[in-house]
Amino acid sequence: MTPASPAPAPEAATRPPGLRERKKLKTRLAIRQAAFALIREQGYDATTVERIAERADVSPSTVARYFPAKEDIVLTDAYEPLLEELVRRRPPDEPVPETLRWVLRHATALAPGEHPHREDLLLRVRLLAEVPAVRARLLESGSGTGRLMCRALAGRTGRDESDPEVRLYAMGLMGALLEAVALWAEGGCRDDLARLADRALDVLRDLPAARRS
Repeated sequence: MTPASPAPAPEAATRPPGLRERKKLKTRLAIRQAAFALIREQGYDATTVERIAERADVSPSTVARYFPAKEDIVLTDAYEPLLEELVRRRPPDEPVPETLRWVLRHATALAPGEHPHREDLLLRVRLLAEVPAVRARLLESGSGTGRLMCRALAGRTGRDESDPEVRLYAMGLMGALLEAVALWAEGGCRDDLARLADRALDVLRDLPAARRS
């Protein structure tokens, strides 16, 4: 098993993402924004990867590199590339739910009562409900975010990412957060999404670190 990483220095725990990460995030956001704009204009089925690439001013191969399937553009959160890095920055003795609260706030710059991509989030929820291919891809992929979270949690707790407890915890976490988003959408997006996410994390206990031999 990989030993738990030492606690980062305070400045490392709050240091913003580097230039390379910001460039990747900018490209992913451009692709997602292009895809969502086209879906609103012409519907999901008529929106092709080629059209998305043209609108985002990138090549189809670049779209495929960031999103292996069109459905992944809908299912993958724009901030996922930062999550693993941010989780690893936190002190290893910090309870996992508290780490995740910090990561969610830091990665999305989510202020109370606001969401920077409210309309995109609503569209994602609607497509999950209405498009069978999107729902099927979610089941097929096993949630890319969940797998990413497994790696991050394994790294900070000294466990293996295939550890059943790590996998169950990560997927339970994703399910809880998705349900928080669903509750937010069902309430007409009037509630505080950050508060609902906090409530989802409140039901999770800490994930213990691996026992040292």
